[in-house]
Amino acid sequence: MRIEAVYGVLIPLLGTTLGAACVFFMRKNMKDGIQRSLTGFASGVMVAASVWSLLIPSIEQSESMGRFAFVPALVGLWAGMLFLLLLDNITPHLHINSEVSEGPRTNLKKTTMLVLAVTIHNIPEGMAVGVVYAGFLLGNSGITAMAALVLSVGIAIQNFPEGAIISMPLRANGLGRGESFLYGFLSGVVEPVAAFVTILAAGIITPAMPYLLSFAAGAMIYVVVEELIPEMSQGRHSNIGVIAFAIGFGIMMMLDVALG
Repeated sequence: MRIEAVYGVLIPLLGTTLGAACVFFMRKNMKDGIQRSLTGFASGVMVAASVWSLLIPSIEQSESMGRFAFVPALVGLWAGMLFLLLLDNITPHLHINSEVSEGPRTNLKKTTMLVLAVTIHNIPEGMAVGVVYAGFLLGNSGITAMAALVLSVGIAIQNFPEGAIISMPLRANGLGRGESFLYGFLSGVVEPVAAFVTILAAGIITPAMPYLLSFAAGAMIYVVVEELIPEMSQGRHSNIGVIAFAIGFGIMMMLDVALG
């Protein structure tokens, strides 16, 4: 594997790590408005990345199918969403600001289930980075090194608030700063793991690349709709999450079009 792909796969983990490190510098729990802003921003980045970095390339790589070029994108999109739906139902987890856990009944600690919720969230992001770098490494998908790097950096940008969103509530629930940081860091480790597995899978089944691209898009969109948007809309009505969504969407779109 080329060294730039290895670095690219690890960049999103750096974003999560830096975000989790906020627990060492912020003494109080994260304010509701800030949390909504960060969640909305992350949602915007993920939706824009799903469209420009994954779905559009999936359709472009299927142009030989003529008017049915949408089929791999549609099939992969649904497969990715159903895959996350399955994970959501078989994994016990607890969302931020929620008192009721989801998935099977379990005796796991609240902190563990909070980390599992973020871990489920991070799997599709790792897959997205992995499949784009797989396309670059294969050399016949039209995906450039810059396009892959843009997606990786975009995911890292939205991972920064995610790292803070997981570590700060853990600190507020009584964990030490070091332990809260560790949990935040570990929630992001799944991303490079998922990325490397996806790269290996794509290398084995090269013709499936359009499906893998849209699969990652579907998984990320599921996370946004099922988890992030409800979180940024909880409690007293506010438009800050929507504004942050638009900012995140615009930044990721701009990076992908200008540099991809």
